[in-house]
Amino acid sequence: MSADPRQGALAFLQHEAAGGFLLAAAALAALLVSNSPLEPLYDRLLDTPLGVRVGPLAVEKPLLLWINDGLMAVFFFLVGLEIKRELIAGELSTFGQAALPAVAAVGGMAVPTLIYVSINAGNAAALKGWAIPSATDIAFAVGVLALLGPRIPASLKIFLLALAIIDDLGAIVIIALFYTDDLHWIALLLAGIGGAILLALNRAGVTRLAPYLLTGTCIWVCVLKSGVHATLAGVVVAIAIPMRARAPGELTLLEQLEESLHPWVAFAILPLFAFANAGVSLQGLSVAKLIEPVPLGIALGLCIGKPLGILGATWLAIQGGLAPRPEGASWAQVLGVGMLGGIGFTMSLFIGMLAFPDPAYAAPLRLGVLAGSLLSALAGYLVLRLSAPPPAPRE
Repeated sequence: MSADPRQGALAFLQHEAAGGFLLAAAALAALLVSNSPLEPLYDRLLDTPLGVRVGPLAVEKPLLLWINDGLMAVFFFLVGLEIKRELIAGELSTFGQAALPAVAAVGGMAVPTLIYVSINAGNAAALKGWAIPSATDIAFAVGVLALLGPRIPASLKIFLLALAIIDDLGAIVIIALFYTDDLHWIALLLAGIGGAILLALNRAGVTRLAPYLLTGTCIWVCVLKSGVHATLAGVVVAIAIPMRARAPGELTLLEQLEESLHPWVAFAILPLFAFANAGVSLQGLSVAKLIEPVPLGIALGLCIGKPLGILGATWLAIQGGLAPRPEGASWAQVLGVGMLGGIGFTMSLFIGMLAFPDPAYAAPLRLGVLAGSLLSALAGYLVLRLSAPPPAPRE
């Protein structure tokens, strides 16, 4: 990690951009397989049961849930590390730096929610998906931004990164508060004890990975059995990882873990999640199915609610003197970034699966997320490309 927060943020953006392209390829592969003769094999693969047993303790789930509950816990662990680093020493470490993206993120979560709720009002089951269009996929959004190259100001790229990180934090809070099953208090108590042990290790100055890894694994099992979604265990463990170096100039344990996990998450875990969850049959697809309340609410929340919420909140914050506009960025470019914020994909699919465990909602959920994310990506790219100055001629 670079000592300069801005340089570290830009390096992170470059890494996320490469992962975003692979993520798109995995989602496209899932769509192709789901609409080919290989579709039954695809379904059987995801339903393959896998189990781990240690004495009387057993965890057995189909492959799909190992991906969504297990591998995605690693993704949320990395998100937790990124949030902690940005809050302590990065682009969110001061009020002035965090104010504008924080306000923009809140607006970008509130307006899509209002659109979805207004379209699905009166349907209690459908209203459980209110949070689906409030999410932003960092990898996809940054991947689209990377296509525009150096014509986009660095300040705008960092604004998008900070906004998406705060958006992820909001998604974590929403999952914890609103998408939790019946609680098993003994398992939750054991997870809490594990969290206390991690904090004690941090306060004691322990900087070796093994104690955190062992305790974190136990916390994941307890959270899995508690009724709280298991991926939140990754965030709990990340908060306790120390951000102090053993010697001046050395990377902290948190930074080492970030650097080690980024390639695995960007190039393996997220593409695997996309391949496992983006498959939807397009057989019999019609305009009538796309404008049903659930997919319509998700799609409009993402492609209209997100840019309106982000742009409106940003304008209010700047007009109110809370923070200046990103240096070198026009209002049209801020609008374009708001449109890229509507690429919900990974986080929207993830929240949707928690909101709608009923398989009857699987196709409407995926149609809404894919349609809204695709429209947001295309609109954001076009607006940013048309509003950016032409590249400087080569000598």
